[in-house]
Amino acid sequence: MSILVLTLPLATGAPAPEYSYVLSQDGHQPTRHGHASAALLPASGRAAGELVALVPAQALSWQRVQLPPGVALNSPRMRAVLEGLLEDHVLDEPARLHFALAPGAAAGASAWVAVCDRAWLRGALQVLETAGRPVARVVPEMAPGASAPALHFTGTPEAPLVLAAGLPPEGAVAVLPLSPAALALLPAQAQDEEPITATSESAVASLAEQILGRPVALVSASERALQAARSRWDLAQFDLASSGRTRALRKAGGLLGALLQAPQWRAARWAGAVLVFAQVVGLNAWAWQERSALATKQAAVKSTLTTAFPQVKVVVDASLQMERELALLRQASGALAPADLEPMLAAAGSTLAAQGSASAIDYSPGALQLRGLALSAEAQATAGNALQAQAYQLSSENDSLWLRLAGRP
Repeated sequence: MSILVLTLPLATGAPAPEYSYVLSQDGHQPTRHGHASAALLPASGRAAGELVALVPAQALSWQRVQLPPGVALNSPRMRAVLEGLLEDHVLDEPARLHFALAPGAAAGASAWVAVCDRAWLRGALQVLETAGRPVARVVPEMAPGASAPALHFTGTPEAPLVLAAGLPPEGAVAVLPLSPAALALLPAQAQDEEPITATSESAVASLAEQILGRPVALVSASERALQAARSRWDLAQFDLASSGRTRALRKAGGLLGALLQAPQWRAARWAGAVLVFAQVVGLNAWAWQERSALATKQAAVKSTLTTAFPQVKVVVDASLQMERELALLRQASGALAPADLEPMLAAAGSTLAAQGSASAIDYSPGALQLRGLALSAEAQATAGNALQAQAYQLSSENDSLWLRLAGRP
């Protein structure tokens, strides 16, 4: 999935702030990088590309707190709890600060909390929102929790910085000016231990090697930004969190974009396309066969009707027209139809005579009601089977038995 990572500027008040950005098509290798205002930022490359905002390490402070049990992590109450826990540990008023809990934090356990200026972060995100570039996630440039110490040198030759991660206790982080005195503040390393991993941006690499006394690996700011974007952190919590529906839609869009565009899903896309094609072809073939079979049956019924009754010139409903013609033949010959009163009385008398007599009889074409005659479930089942052999069906309603021609409601 393509990703566009923006570094939020530390300066405030600029009418059109510029963002340092890096664009990647796979989230690992930089494709393009540069600086631009919010309105001129490049597209993420695909409709489902993710836009991630990066908070510089200088803008964040970190606190370790013990969360109380029984409080939902992303609830307004948790925000109030954090204000109370950190009131004596921050320099500014807690109401003016934004808090974000570490991923995986749990009520009743200790957790890292990221702290930054609330108005600054809200304003930076609002500029992007106004420019039509809403942010999907907000990640820190550097976060605590690393298992091994590491140093990264960044900044400019005029204002170099060292970012230290994995420090005791519990993988703490620190942002210090790059100088021998600052490095002396870091925990001492035993002589038998491996040297601390050290990386640097090219602008301050020579100065870092001079102060550190050994070579450092070059890592660009773009690579660092993409690495930070792959973390599980999301600082957009509490009042800055997107709605659950919006976040779910963005996540679904990102997954769909990866499925439709990512090279590693090419085989799955081809398999899906072949499956859909086979389904469409198969359904069309089945529908064509069903239509052909239905047309054949309709033609056979129509042929039978016109052969048996040549006077029928126009066929609209073959089965209904055949039933009417048969009724006319019976009427002309004086024969009785199964739905007439006499055949229905004969069938009821031969089957139900031993069950008693009805108090009243009502008849309508194809339906005979016998009032005051009630049968047990076993007797009704036996009588129903006998009448079914004569093309009738038996049912009971209240204190009456109904005899109907089979196939009629």
